[in-house]
Amino acid sequence: MPTVVRRTLFISVLVLAILACNLPVSTTPTPEPGAAYTSAAQTVAAAVNQTLGPTQPLSTPLPGETFTPLPTLTATLSPTPIFTATNSVPMISVTVDTNCRVGPGKIYDYLGGIYVGQMAEVYGRNSSSDYWYIRLPENPSIFCWITGQYATVVGNASALPVFTPPPTPTPKPDFEMTYAGMDSCVGWWLEFKLKNIGPFPFKSYSIVVKDITTNTTLTASDNGFADMDGCLASGIIASLDPGKSYILSGPVFVYNPNNHQIKATIALCTENGLGGQCINHTLEFKP
Repeated sequence: MPTVVRRTLFISVLVLAILACNLPVSTTPTPEPGAAYTSAAQTVAAAVNQTLGPTQPLSTPLPGETFTPLPTLTATLSPTPIFTATNSVPMISVTVDTNCRVGPGKIYDYLGGIYVGQMAEVYGRNSSSDYWYIRLPENPSIFCWITGQYATVVGNASALPVFTPPPTPTPKPDFEMTYAGMDSCVGWWLEFKLKNIGPFPFKSYSIVVKDITTNTTLTASDNGFADMDGCLASGIIASLDPGKSYILSGPVFVYNPNNHQIKATIALCTENGLGGQCINHTLEFKP
């Protein structure tokens, strides 16, 4: 082949190759690796939006949008109920039979008592916690005060309320009397033990002794108090002071009243001549 022809053929092939490179090429796009997953995620998001409503703003704002952060939700816990055990009413017992009174002290009137072996409910105390306000075991309708001297409280006594005692009653004279025996010298007489349990001294007395068996009545009165000691000289005191005890000899029988039914009434007065305030007590017995 002539050289000119070969050159012409070479140039033609070269031109065709260049033109082929510039032609538009139709190609099938290659799927992106995450396209399937993106499509599935969009489907799920659409389903969620249909259920929950519009999508909340993203944490990173889209171009041209302003990001409004979601409010921070704080969990509110319901308070746990606190169960407080209800304390039972405190109970009290005594080691010695103890009087129960209107108020915290011997000056108040007697209402009843709590005895060894009993338990009583306690509802209050005084400010010094040495007296307790209780319900009487034998009469639950009565509330009264007992001393704590012989008492033991079981339960939460510190939680008991402090009660204000009733007003102190007006002091009054008082005494106790017991039969103390019989004596004789010329005749026979009965003797009585007197104890002043009030705040005032006694200075005079009167006595009535009745022998119910023989229907015999004897009386006597005097200032001061005499204790006849058989045929010997008697002892005499001018005043029976508070807290003191003394033997008072009664009027003389001309016969022996032994084993007779006797009723004796004694009145003690705060002034001579049966003056001032007078208190009397009666006792029945057989000598």
